[in-house]
Amino acid sequence: MATLVTLPSLPPTWTAPSDSASSISPLVQRRLIPAGAAYLAHVKRTLNNITFEQYDEQLEEEQKRLDALNADGLNGEDDLGVGDEEEAPELRLLDPKEWKKQDHYQVLGLSHLRYKATPEQIKIAHRKKVLKHHPDKKAGASHSTNDDTFFKCIQKANEVLTNIERRRQFDSVDPVCLSLEEDDPSASDFKGQDKDAALFFTAFAPIFEREARFSKKTPAPMLGEMDDSKENVHAFYDFWYNFDSWRSFEYLDKEVNEGSDNRDDKRYTEKKNKSERARRKKEDIARLRNLVDLTLSLDPRIKRIKQEEKDAREAKKKSKGGMSAAEQKAKAEEDKRKAEEEAKRKEEEDKVARAEAKKAKAAAANAAKKARRQQRADGGEDVA
Repeated sequence: MATLVTLPSLPPTWTAPSDSASSISPLVQRRLIPAGAAYLAHVKRTLNNITFEQYDEQLEEEQKRLDALNADGLNGEDDLGVGDEEEAPELRLLDPKEWKKQDHYQVLGLSHLRYKATPEQIKIAHRKKVLKHHPDKKAGASHSTNDDTFFKCIQKANEVLTNIERRRQFDSVDPVCLSLEEDDPSASDFKGQDKDAALFFTAFAPIFEREARFSKKTPAPMLGEMDDSKENVHAFYDFWYNFDSWRSFEYLDKEVNEGSDNRDDKRYTEKKNKSERARRKKEDIARLRNLVDLTLSLDPRIKRIKQEEKDAREAKKKSKGGMSAAEQKAKAEEDKRKAEEEAKRKEEEDKVARAEAKKAKAAAANAAKKARRQQRADGGEDVA
């Protein structure tokens, strides 16, 4: 029940305060920019045409989804399907001191993804492995130290794969990818099958997709299809012949002997590592160049492009001269034959002319000789 309260009257000495013009700020117009969480929420509600209650329900569902994702990562559709690979028995025998020899992707259950695994997938896979193999969780369940040993391998794998630089170093010498490189096709594999376009694309397309991950320039052009244009084919080979790779081989560096303070040993090891990295880099560049050379030599599109260019040239000559290539060849042979006959006829005429000139010269010489004899004979008779 409400209670009425009577306010006391003002004292007779009270007077209303006078307005002070000096304390009032001048009128200033300011432009308000819509921003902030409240404004963004208003925009979402307006664009989606939903009420405040519906918007609050969406926020609640999204929060539940995030909580489930960041909880144990073992249930729900947000675990991204990683970390559940069957663990091979040899994984439990890994020595954490020889962490460079272990397959970090296999340890975290990411063998099917490898270099394609995202940071979020690595994070979830690591969380699953930790929950499964943490020593505190396994305490009392087993008297073996294998779980503790494997847990150290898990931590090392996560340490490597969550560091961008160290993950790149490991991806450069990923043992699975290295074994795939050893199985790259050679020219002998295509002997007698160089006209099989389907075999060509099946064999080489996955290789360039695998090699593209090392490119500093992205996206790297893929092998493409049989009906690609001349420009696309040439662009593909221009890119791969000038391939700029970030691949490095620091991961295979030999470590300096533990406990050694000898600076000469450290310098020697560093020099040796630098030399080995340069050698491996050079071999990798040569390997990729040979691969591109082989691809170019077997590419059915190159043969198709050359044939199209040849047909275009012949069509152009035919439209320009009114004769086909065969007709032009026959005409050239006929012109050659006529030129040879003309040269032969001229040679014979020259030979006949030379013979006539020789006869005329001989006749003139005989006439002169005969005249001299006659002159001598006439002179002798006068003397007698």
